[in-house]
Amino acid sequence: MEGPVEDKLCGKFRTACSLHSYNFREIFTWRLLKTILMGQVLSMLICGTAVSCQYLAKNYKVETPMLQSFLNYALLLLTYTTILVIRKGDGNIVQILKTKWCKYLVMGVADVEANYTVVKAYQFTTLTSIQLLDCFVIPVLMVLSWLFLKTRYRLIHFVSVTVCLLGVGAMVGADILAERDQGSTSDVILGDGLVLLSAALYAISNMCQEHTVKNLSRVEFLGMMGFFGTLISGIQLAVLETRAVAAIEWNIHIAMLFVVYTLCMYALYSFMSVVVKMTSATAVNLSLLTADLFSLFCGLFLFKYSFSVLYIVSFVVITVGFIMFNAVPTYSPLPEEPAESSDVPVDHLMDHQRAEALTAVAAL
Repeated sequence: MEGPVEDKLCGKFRTACSLHSYNFREIFTWRLLKTILMGQVLSMLICGTAVSCQYLAKNYKVETPMLQSFLNYALLLLTYTTILVIRKGDGNIVQILKTKWCKYLVMGVADVEANYTVVKAYQFTTLTSIQLLDCFVIPVLMVLSWLFLKTRYRLIHFVSVTVCLLGVGAMVGADILAERDQGSTSDVILGDGLVLLSAALYAISNMCQEHTVKNLSRVEFLGMMGFFGTLISGIQLAVLETRAVAAIEWNIHIAMLFVVYTLCMYALYSFMSVVVKMTSATAVNLSLLTADLFSLFCGLFLFKYSFSVLYIVSFVVITVGFIMFNAVPTYSPLPEEPAESSDVPVDHLMDHQRAEALTAVAAL
């Protein structure tokens, strides 16, 4: 009797994880490989922003997060917002502002303040706390997606997120063993609170991004992000960083670091919307967990960091978790009126796949 009972339990587990109708050929597809590669490209772009920021702070004593954000939003404004200005009909920026200005204002505030608060947190708390607490964005984003985007996750998705977080734990452990500089500890509670606030704001911004790029268009999202981001960060720059900007002793090296940072951030925003449209905001944030590892690998050569095998273990574990998450698609409702034919999501379950899942559950 043990055999049938064991088979039944395995069948229930496979059904709960939605693995009953999949084999390895269906899971390890070219599309999954492309998703993994694009996720790592995003991580390398974040690495570029981190390294340029570290050079500015350590070598030139330049700490102007609001100025750097403003330059990125201004570049988005010059490109994508300009496209909205010359568009005709409902896609014109005037029509968008008339009907959806409030939603995009909230999105812009969330994104600008998320970028600012996480950079500010480095002044008060340790690198370890930031790496761990920054992962808070993933559960918050999953809850927001469940409530507002009607995304439905399966057991395999929760398991894969846990695996990715274990990989982050290995990375933090490697930092501690390598005795890497942990930064400031002047006000740990304030710093940790800023990291959690930043994670929640990033989750709001990313949820809005997923909704917009899958139901409307990438250009509209990036154009409105550039418009409101430039406005909000410009005001905050004038209020908070006027003296810091005036104190910069400009030279070719500082200017090039600003250019590198701005181009990396611009490419990150532009390319991230493509990956979110293919997968989901949650999947993208899981792939971005490797960004700190790319920064560490660069630091081995640029800043003489100590190497630990745990860094490799962390990278492998996070990648395995990311593959697990993308192996089985989540379910979310199809968009009602996609603005562009190319914007129809490709990551929804087909009707026959849902029917197979229901049939398997009924059979058990």
